[in-house]
Amino acid sequence: MDKNIEAFTENLENYGLVKEDVKRSLKYANDLGRGLKILRTFSQGVTVFGSARVPEDHKYYKKARELGQQLAANGHAVITGGGPGIMEAANRGAFEYGGRSVGLNITLDHEQFPNPYLTDTMEFHYFFSRKVMLVMASKVFAFFPGGFGTLDELSEVMILEQEDKMPKQPIFLVGKSYWKPLYKVWEKKLLAEGMIKKKDLKLVTITDDINEIVKAANKQGHVKVDENIYDDYFVSKKLN
Repeated sequence: MDKNIEAFTENLENYGLVKEDVKRSLKYANDLGRGLKILRTFSQGVTVFGSARVPEDHKYYKKARELGQQLAANGHAVITGGGPGIMEAANRGAFEYGGRSVGLNITLDHEQFPNPYLTDTMEFHYFFSRKVMLVMASKVFAFFPGGFGTLDELSEVMILEQEDKMPKQPIFLVGKSYWKPLYKVWEKKLLAEGMIKKKDLKLVTITDDINEIVKAANKQGHVKVDENIYDDYFVSKKLN
């Protein structure tokens, strides 16, 4: 394989690409390809985002664990970034119930290591390819309190839905006391100054009731394992 890659990169150099750029692109493709492969092994479920720094006795850990259990009880796969904190809690709830508990992990210098409550796991090297898989694996999104990483993931999902680059799927922000101040910034600054439209604020639902998330997943229904709601969507939008 390495010899084939060397020959391939040397050939592309004739088109003005340097070997290092081609090798880097192949690494990107490898991350995405392995991710798409694992995506086809389970039906789309609910992706749970949130802080890796939340301890086991934290109220949001307990709530995420309960959510994972309820989703599994209703036959939905639980997908997370595979690490500790909120991710572990959601995976743990699903795992303990006997459901599908998926962890799409990433290599970091701190905090991130696979939690022990996973039925399926994969480690990514690049953030962007991991985020693609976390989104494509899901029919409903649940964002628990988190830091820059969680905000990055939330912003990306919102902009993709805002710009019609993905299906309009339910986005829940769990924890009213945590998320309402941020929502007010969107409302009082972004909306007031014309940076977003009023309908953009309707992309998210702020709640303390995890039953809303379970009901939304039930309403979305169960997608077959060998299908993905993005397949027809991408074709219709000419995005693939």
